[in-house]
Amino acid sequence: MTGYGEYRVQDERWNVLVEVRSVNSRHLKLVAKISEPYTPLEAELERLVREKVRRGTVYLTLRIEPNRPVDSYRLNLAALRAYHDQIVGLCREWSNPPPADWSQLLVLPGVVLDHVPEGVSIHEDWAELSGVVLKALDVLAESRRREGQAMAQELKNYAGEIREALRKTRERIPGVIGPYSDRLQERVQALMDKHNMMVNPQDLIREVAIFADRSDVSEEITRLSAHLDQFEEILGSTASEGRKLEFLVQEMGREINTLGSKALDVEMSRFGLEMKTTLEKIRELIQNVE
Repeated sequence: MTGYGEYRVQDERWNVLVEVRSVNSRHLKLVAKISEPYTPLEAELERLVREKVRRGTVYLTLRIEPNRPVDSYRLNLAALRAYHDQIVGLCREWSNPPPADWSQLLVLPGVVLDHVPEGVSIHEDWAELSGVVLKALDVLAESRRREGQAMAQELKNYAGEIREALRKTRERIPGVIGPYSDRLQERVQALMDKHNMMVNPQDLIREVAIFADRSDVSEEITRLSAHLDQFEEILGSTASEGRKLEFLVQEMGREINTLGSKALDVEMSRFGLEMKTTLEKIRELIQNVE
């Protein structure tokens, strides 16, 4: 599920900003961007994210800017000279003039030294930083919850469409067996009249019974109805049940396929196709459900 959360803290010590967003994915994956020198905290970040999020790709930025004196920053002159000399050498080799503005060298890796002040412990700072991360994750969770409510309503609507097509299928069955018996009797009677033969009524009854048994979908209808009941029950739950919904959709697909293979006429085939099409919409949507 998609969502966005942000939280920041500004005080005399530092400015801390946490931005977190999630996009749809079947599994949980964290992509973290952390200010130096706090990158060793990535494992702790992932632990917090896993407590709050079960599925999705989560992009998290932890930006930490200590409020420190200006003289605490230093240039790495050796690195700066090395970059300068290499660029000048390339300009000569390519017969190009050197750049007029050398300020871009300052953003190259290793040029500006930003040391952790003495007495500061990264892992001790985590006790405070983790609270900021949790606040951002709570905002993300609320964003995902709102999206989840809209998604749940859409899934309920789709389930209602399948239930309606199933109702039409159930009502259609009695009106198909009788006409089949009449058509069978007419064809057999025409054939017997042509060859001046008689047919035993019991044989016709047995043939109709075989057709009715072969086309019996009462069990499939009952199971699909039960799956729909459970599906809607899960949608009304506050727990995260994405995996269970995926399993139910798989089971509903089996029943719908069987109903389609046993269709007694074109109208019932159409109902089966409608259910299959709607189920595919559900299948795509629940890939995003946590």
